[in-house]
Amino acid sequence: MSLTVLQVAYPFAAAGPDEVGGAEQVLSAIDVGLTGAGHRSLVLARAESAVSGTLIGVSLPERTVAGSLWGEAHRRWREEIGRVLPEVDVVHFHGGDYDRYLPPEGPPALVTLHLPLAWYAPEALQPTRARTWLHCVSSTQRIAATGMPPTPLLPEIENGVPVDRLGARVRPRRYALVLGRICPEKNVHAALDAGRRAAISVLVAGRVFPYESHVAYFREQVAPRLDDRRRFLGPVSFERKRRLLAGARCLLVPSLAPETASLAAMEALASGTPVVAYASGALPSIVDHGRTGFLVRDSDAMADAIEACGSLDREYCRAAARERFPLDRMVARYLETYQALAESALEPAA
Repeated sequence: MSLTVLQVAYPFAAAGPDEVGGAEQVLSAIDVGLTGAGHRSLVLARAESAVSGTLIGVSLPERTVAGSLWGEAHRRWREEIGRVLPEVDVVHFHGGDYDRYLPPEGPPALVTLHLPLAWYAPEALQPTRARTWLHCVSSTQRIAATGMPPTPLLPEIENGVPVDRLGARVRPRRYALVLGRICPEKNVHAALDAGRRAAISVLVAGRVFPYESHVAYFREQVAPRLDDRRRFLGPVSFERKRRLLAGARCLLVPSLAPETASLAAMEALASGTPVVAYASGALPSIVDHGRTGFLVRDSDAMADAIEACGSLDREYCRAAARERFPLDRMVARYLETYQALAESALEPAA
């Protein structure tokens, strides 16, 4: 059965394989999987997004994300969803603010909870719209939902990464890498401090999104720590990220957020690169302490672990990633879920 699936991105981050955010990368992988399987893929996202299917691109003003810009974005998203909804079999939401543009009726809706559950509005976790289904991206996230108000959760669909494209064979160099958004909860400055203590270079590849708190964090905590050996690269393409990961001594993930999953950690392991991370959220389920990296409590312990990464088997890291985080498995699960939703054959998880 051929389907038309509308994927709805978060309004303030472009979608595509080179983007920084995990949700945007997952959306991109599903988009490619849909078109490759002969389905029609529609993607509602920012106009600068790169998609395999059909982009419904929306241009938003380039200014700090605050105040009236939220309302304008949500209005535009509601308009575009309403315009194409009659031709859609399943609509899939990826944004943490999805409840602000969820249509009151229409085809089955799937909501992927990419963010920690506490970051969603209560009404977003208990939608009253008929045929609206939510699911988690890891078992850790689903377990965290235990005891919360009743939510129509489907079985989780574990995130995956393109493990076959991340096996570049290069000699590791003496630098540690940080990937992702630059914001207070990602705690990037702790990685810079750890690198300084370990006397190793630290490269930070990521994006400062135009939120006041993110810009202030970069200005006050990250920028003062940069020098010739601790450098901010900005956002990088997938190909450059692939090379950076393969050459790094380790990936540093000092996140304070209750991570639902970590594509960056999965990508590092697929590259054969150990991960040194705080034990936040799902990270302990990704990093096998002492085998594929180390779980630490602070930047001092992170500095010690950077040196210890030299004793880890990079081939073991690759093998673990190939078995645990294949992208094809994730995409197949989404396509199976779309078919079941279109046929009204799904029930919530027990």
